[in-house]
Amino acid sequence: MKALRNFDDTIWIDLPDGRRLSARLWLPETTAPHPVILEYLPYRKRDGTAERDATTHAHFVKHGYACLRVDIAGTGDSFGQFDDEYSEQELSDGEAILAWIASQDWCNGAVGIIGISWGGFNGLQLAYRKPEALKAVVSVASTTDRYADDIHYMGGCLLSDNANWGATMLAYLSRPADPLLRPDWREDWIARMEHMPDLTSTWLRHQTRDAYWKHGSVCEDWDRITIPVLAITGWADAYVNTPGYLAEHLPGQAKALVGPWEHRYPHISKLGAADFHSEVLNWFDRWLKGKDNGVETLPDYRAFCKEFMPPSRQMTPPKGQWIAEAEWPSPNVTDQDFYINGNTLGSVSGQDKVMISNPAHLGMASGYFCPGMRYDNELPGDQAQDDALSTCFDMLLSEDLELFGQPRLKIAFTVDQPVAQIVARLCEVDDKGVSQRITYRPFNLTHWQSHETPSELIPGEVYHAEFCLNACAHRLKAGHRLRLALSTSYWPIVWPSPHPVVITVEEKEVILTLPVRHSDNTIPTAQPASIDRIIADSATTLRQANGWAKDTVGDDGAIIQESFDDFGQTQDRAHGMITSSHVHMRYAIHPQDPSSANLKVTWNFSYQRDDWEVEIDTSSHIRCDHESFYLHRELRATEGAGKSEVLVKEWKQTIPRGLL
Repeated sequence: MKALRNFDDTIWIDLPDGRRLSARLWLPETTAPHPVILEYLPYRKRDGTAERDATTHAHFVKHGYACLRVDIAGTGDSFGQFDDEYSEQELSDGEAILAWIASQDWCNGAVGIIGISWGGFNGLQLAYRKPEALKAVVSVASTTDRYADDIHYMGGCLLSDNANWGATMLAYLSRPADPLLRPDWREDWIARMEHMPDLTSTWLRHQTRDAYWKHGSVCEDWDRITIPVLAITGWADAYVNTPGYLAEHLPGQAKALVGPWEHRYPHISKLGAADFHSEVLNWFDRWLKGKDNGVETLPDYRAFCKEFMPPSRQMTPPKGQWIAEAEWPSPNVTDQDFYINGNTLGSVSGQDKVMISNPAHLGMASGYFCPGMRYDNELPGDQAQDDALSTCFDMLLSEDLELFGQPRLKIAFTVDQPVAQIVARLCEVDDKGVSQRITYRPFNLTHWQSHETPSELIPGEVYHAEFCLNACAHRLKAGHRLRLALSTSYWPIVWPSPHPVVITVEEKEVILTLPVRHSDNTIPTAQPASIDRIIADSATTLRQANGWAKDTVGDDGAIIQESFDDFGQTQDRAHGMITSSHVHMRYAIHPQDPSSANLKVTWNFSYQRDDWEVEIDTSSHIRCDHESFYLHRELRATEGAGKSEVLVKEWKQTIPRGLL
């Protein structure tokens, strides 16, 4: 395989089967071979991540690294057809890329992978495959279990972002290669759209933790990862559990770092930017350059411990302080059990039964599933409105209480429907009734035995279930209340079960186990330094980004949550491409009818340079009834100022609900 440079630093990687992947290469000024940092994504290096890349790879190259940003097959400017996320094709291509990098005269044989979200996922997955050249990983906002902790399912419940992400990928994958790099761009563009994988339906057909999800789930065999991993995320992100899992299961190899950040690299976070560059460079300097800088002696788990602050949907930096534990799990964090009694939470359990049932629209204060993906208006708001519809149990705190880790809930229950879900939230409530969400998690009660072999529930029969909530680090204030809120739905984050449900629990068999940290046992934190948010300057802004969000009530009584995010229009100064995009999301549900849940997402992308102009419009709609999901997707691609149609396509699928 060989590399061919051209005028704008794009190189081509020839794969063994003849396909070619497009990449951008940054090289230090010196001619000696260097360690290499790879980022491998489907998000288009020419425009999609170009500005972000200018804040990462352009910086790393100044510190003695060659950096390579590769478009996955069938995306950006790369040849071939995209088939699925984290597919065998993607990962085997990744292994070929690593071998190719190691063979180049500008590489000293040591390669590290960096990535957030998709790139964080495939970095771990490639480490699992043990390619010789890969020596270290920095994985940001990723998962170790593709079924339990991704954007598709949580606790066996269907996340509405399964469809939302499928809608996003429909739009993303419809975009053409750049004509400056691909003279065959039009033919390839049509082929991409004609052979578009139906991702939403693929993911929706795999409703249990089967072989499809086990592929790429590194928790299947922790021992296969034998290289150092720095795992990073933020508490506002959707992916909060992975750093702790890696620190626990890869002792001596993995370090965890969790800040206040959203789904962005920390140096560009709106929630308190941090010196991400130093964390990455120190990690790779140790494991790719062999510098004795002591990163292996860092605490196993460093985290920003949040404190109460009246919540807002807007991106507002939280209050808190950094903490650290030398080892994870830590002897400074102990489990403490609490019980429900009437409407209280405490050390003594009650003897009564409690019924849990609520309107289907509970969850409107939940915020966006993965903050950092939209313009703004993404964070969970005051939970009081959702608390009022939930079954709540409060504990007045006589002293501060610090939580660090994953709370756990154990229940014995009966139901009146064969399919049901329960959602647990922990909140801190001040003396004015303002409620801040600490953590949450849904659980599909048909999965009470396992996520692999769920079964219908028999109304009236007693079952036992136990599940962990998402990880947190939160210091509650004396005089405030800790609230456990239970509900049978959490829309729009979680797709509701088909019928209204009543769950009955025995007070004496409900146990909330909290990971209580004893903060008098402390060590130096080695927290990342705070910095001003880094803004790239590689493109000219032609239209400013903006967005809005609103909640309304429809004429039929449906509760509607809408948002519009215009990501603006920019022109790349290096190659002149003008790009523009916007997305509209509409979630709707009737409070008395969970089967009325529906989501519609429309995307628009446009690209132009000189007399070349293309535009893509996509629409994705999912609705349901008691038995099935109904998916409807549309794609319209045009070219030229007159918007001449290139391709119009429509897909419709009906998928059985199973036990969702």
